[in-house]
Amino acid sequence: MELKDKMTIIQEFVPGKQITLCHIIANPGETLYTKLGLDPQTDYTRSAIGVLTVIPYESAVIAADISMKSSGAEIGFVDRFTGTLIITGSVSSVESAFSAVREYFVNKLQYTCCELTKT
Repeated sequence: MELKDKMTIIQEFVPGKQITLCHIIANPGETLYTKLGLDPQTDYTRSAIGVLTVIPYESAVIAADISMKSSGAEIGFVDRFTGTLIITGSVSSVESAFSAVREYFVNKLQYTCCELTKT
């Protein structure tokens, strides 16, 4: 095996408490839903996908719980090993869910947080 055939993946973890990405994709279309493995029964014309990443990674579970309890959003994917959370629902329910997550994490858990963005 030659050197060029060897691949090393380095995953860096920055200590701290922060939401590093908080983004809403409004009206994403069927292709994106399909590629992400999300519910194919969704009304794509009135839907949204929310993507959030958080450190420490296990906090994604807390964010998922808050998202479900604070709005009509549904969990599309949550990973406690990478800190990734994907939620789906109407634009207003995803926005409401992420607003609740940001408020709890900043005010109760003392996290730093990026701005909520939407496309």
